Amino acid sequence: MSDDRLISSEFANEDSAAEHALRPKTLKEFIGQQRVCDQIDVLLTAARQRNSAADHILLSGPPGLGKTTLALILASEMQTPIRITSGPAITHAGDLAAILSSLVEGEILFLDEIHRLPRPAEELLYLAMEDFRVDVVVGKGPGATAIPLQLPRFTLVGATTRAGLLPSPLRDRFGFTAHLDFYEENELEEVIRRSAALLQLEIDSKAVEEVASRSRGTPRIANRLLRRVRDYAQVRSGAKGANQLTHSDAMAALEMYEVDEKGLDRLDRAVLVALIERFNGGPVGLSTLAIAVGEETETVESVAEPFLVRNGFMARTPRGRVATAQGWSHIGRTPPAGAATLFDTPAIDA
Repeated sequence: MSDDRLISSEFANEDSAAEHALRPKTLKEFIGQQRVCDQIDVLLTAARQRNSAADHILLSGPPGLGKTTLALILASEMQTPIRITSGPAITHAGDLAAILSSLVEGEILFLDEIHRLPRPAEELLYLAMEDFRVDVVVGKGPGATAIPLQLPRFTLVGATTRAGLLPSPLRDRFGFTAHLDFYEENELEEVIRRSAALLQLEIDSKAVEEVASRSRGTPRIANRLLRRVRDYAQVRSGAKGANQLTHSDAMAALEMYEVDEKGLDRLDRAVLVALIERFNGGPVGLSTLAIAVGEETETVESVAEPFLVRNGFMARTPRGRVATAQGWSHIGRTPPAGAATLFDTPAIDA
């Protein structure tokens, strides 16, 4: 399958295609993560000077911060093809062996959600990363033989949102590990201005600030909200004024899409309201909280909880989840007098 087909399949739906169009193509265009970009630039420049494939790279961090974008930039900077797949798409070692054996010299293999790779495929990857070969097993039972297959030198770029789930033998085989941090508001404003220019939109500074402040430190969310504000302006003012976005457009659109001034969406507020109004601020177990809002436990834990905890609306303790005073205030409620005693026990990460 050609690289173009691989990439186009990754961005099949309209929103993903629009997001792909807004991605920077070079490290110089990439906004934010300056420390990581500088480190990658040195790594790639050295590899080009040696005329060899770059070391394997692991990119970790929350969703939407640019891990896939950086992988595509790596291929562009090295002027090599890129193969895109993910851990859940590889169901057994044979799938990975087929991909590895079809790589060409210098090609980049981008493996998203690498922490979800099956264990047999992980063990095959150890040998491929270190010695650039795989052992193909022919036959079954006592008569089975392993035939070593030499691979061309390639660069594995792994991406993960949960680096702690990677086994040490796999993590140690990466020559460079980068952690992507959440963006500051001024960086998000720069992202929004760049995206607006690419979408041929005129957006005033107040609207830029409003969208950036509600984007949860994440460029993907900033670009998505910008497109929703554009849609609102188009519908409300007609096609003629769709390319001019004002502060009032941003305020009205974000209110319609239930994104409040702190960036909380419908699920975030549902979790916070349930925690406070149904369980008097906690402590309450995660599964009970998930049932109360009608969502899967994994959804609450991976989507809503990190943002609520990071912004001080909720805390995790050995006895369960509790609402902070800031959380009570955000939904317009006064915390009970004894609320402070909930935090006498140290918080935990479990």
